[in-house]
Amino acid sequence: MSKTILITGGSRGIGAAVSRLAAQAGYCVAVNYVTNADAANAVVNEIIASGGDAFAVQADVGSEPDVVAMFAAVDSRFGRLDALVNNAAIVDVKARVDEMSAARIERMMRVNVVGSMLCAREAVKRMSTKYGGKGGAIVNVSSAAAKLGSAGDFVDYAASKGAIDTFTIGLAREVAAEGIRVNAVRPGIVDTEMHASGGQPGRPAALRPIIPMQREGQPGEIARAILWLVSGEPSYTTGALLDVSGGR
Repeated sequence: MSKTILITGGSRGIGAAVSRLAAQAGYCVAVNYVTNADAANAVVNEIIASGGDAFAVQADVGSEPDVVAMFAAVDSRFGRLDALVNNAAIVDVKARVDEMSAARIERMMRVNVVGSMLCAREAVKRMSTKYGGKGGAIVNVSSAAAKLGSAGDFVDYAASKGAIDTFTIGLAREVAAEGIRVNAVRPGIVDTEMHASGGQPGRPAALRPIIPMQREGQPGEIARAILWLVSGEPSYTTGALLDVSGGR
């Protein structure tokens, strides 16, 4: 039976690249999206046209009922879950902390942190040998911002990713004896739509001079690191934070 993978925020950017690469590796793919059904269905149709199996599932990861329903949909479609990629995240417009509203900070933490923890909770219930599962892998998508702080840009986003790093280490140790590996990838500046959603579409190009490799990363480069951690190759690796940031 083919292995299955759920990718949150799988309809664009890094998530879409992971969805395509996972399908090429033989996974049945659940592509999560929040509002852009057309983008998610385009990724699904591309996978199906290439001979793979995929479906799109709508859910706001910041909503517990949505997360529970999403995992139930995966159960219904595939009957198992072997891997989860916690990729869904948001960023806001450039601002100092003293300019941020409580609503902005709460939303950032609810989607980026609570959402990842809720999805991991549901994945553990399906993968853990404690619950009769066969094990699996969880990869959390963090950010180089977790170690840099993003002063003057979005400290709230950086703080949310710092929480993801800590969560990764803690969960990895908690479920290591239950057949589940938990790791994180910390991308640097990547050429995705997220920068435009934060009001800075030209940010990747503008930051090239401070990146040791002198260029922004591409979604496929991050996706390959994520799929490696999902695969059985790093079988003795859990609780790792893998920087894929061009040296920054």
